[in-house]
Amino acid sequence: MNFWSDPINTIYESLMLTFTGWGLDGALAQIIIYVLGILILITFAMIIDILLVWVERKVVARFQGRLGPNRIGPFGLFQPIPDVIKLIIKEDTTPANADKLVYNLAPVLSLGSVLFLWAIVPLAINIYGVDLNVALLYMVATGAFGTLSIIMAGWSSNNKYALLGAFRQVAAMISFEIPMVVVLLIPAIITGSLSMQTITNFQTENFWFFLVSPLGALLFLISAIAELGRSPFDLNEGESEIVSGYHIEYSGMKFGLFYAGEMLHAFTFGGLLSVLFFGGWHGPWSSEIPFLGVVYFCAKALFGYWLIMWVKYTVPRIRIDHMLMFNWKFLTPVSFALLIVTALVHPLLRDAGNWIYVPGMFLSNVLVVWVTVEVLRSRSKKDRTVAETVQAVAHH
Repeated sequence: MNFWSDPINTIYESLMLTFTGWGLDGALAQIIIYVLGILILITFAMIIDILLVWVERKVVARFQGRLGPNRIGPFGLFQPIPDVIKLIIKEDTTPANADKLVYNLAPVLSLGSVLFLWAIVPLAINIYGVDLNVALLYMVATGAFGTLSIIMAGWSSNNKYALLGAFRQVAAMISFEIPMVVVLLIPAIITGSLSMQTITNFQTENFWFFLVSPLGALLFLISAIAELGRSPFDLNEGESEIVSGYHIEYSGMKFGLFYAGEMLHAFTFGGLLSVLFFGGWHGPWSSEIPFLGVVYFCAKALFGYWLIMWVKYTVPRIRIDHMLMFNWKFLTPVSFALLIVTALVHPLLRDAGNWIYVPGMFLSNVLVVWVTVEVLRSRSKKDRTVAETVQAVAHH
């Protein structure tokens, strides 16, 4: 078996022969190999997380006309190392009246909820944790752990500002999960599967889903930013109103776990965007050389992460009532409309060939956008008329 064409199975068989040669039982050897694989995947994710600290600081510096870190290492590349050391050696404080078990468990669960997602993300044609046939449902379910960790942190801190920040963030996460789940059904309808690997393979053999559902990709990106709690949806960190949100009482490495979880979550959402709409690991020779697939996946995920950063450092924070109104009165109805149109157009065009299917599906997205704009224009005109009428009555 060639290592470069099938690295995971090659390593698995080599380790199995080694462990059984040492006299270990086959089942025990398999468990040890699985644990090693999990640790390697977690290590890979955390190394990316450390690099993201440098990437984000460099990008925001460019947005703001600054140099960013440039002292420690070439181009400041080693800056994350002292950052991590600083978090580790800082004093670890716990509020006197906090629920200590829940308080200490919350940051671990926050980071763990992101790492759980990496179990189903296909990094290459045969490099992935597990190919679940209900991977999209698993993705939604693991998101609940992140929501739970936030409410645990806010409640256990015994701080009214932390609790208020947790309530605000959980309200936003639950609200924006609805359009996100609806959009996840679009790749499932096209492929007839909830498996991440099947969705990626379908795009490898046919077309990227961004070409047939660009509006779906945009809705997913907006919902992901809200789910992350990043600007303009970072109401959990409204410093002028609630000091610093649900993690105000955390210090040292406990705060670092929340911070690491947020950054890795943003990169993971960039990876999920690439898997669902941009072909995932698909690229030239990625089927023959799996490690190239990993490079393509990371590049696409980094592009999605850059989009999230672009929005964060460009758009100002909005009020919580405006944010929830935007979700319930705009984002959710549009996502359901797009899902209905996709479910109607897909069976009509799926047997017509890609040259007809792709433009037809794309035009159906254009139709949804056009109808949405017309509805908004009509509503705006109506509100303007009412306002002018009220102003005229008040004037007389």
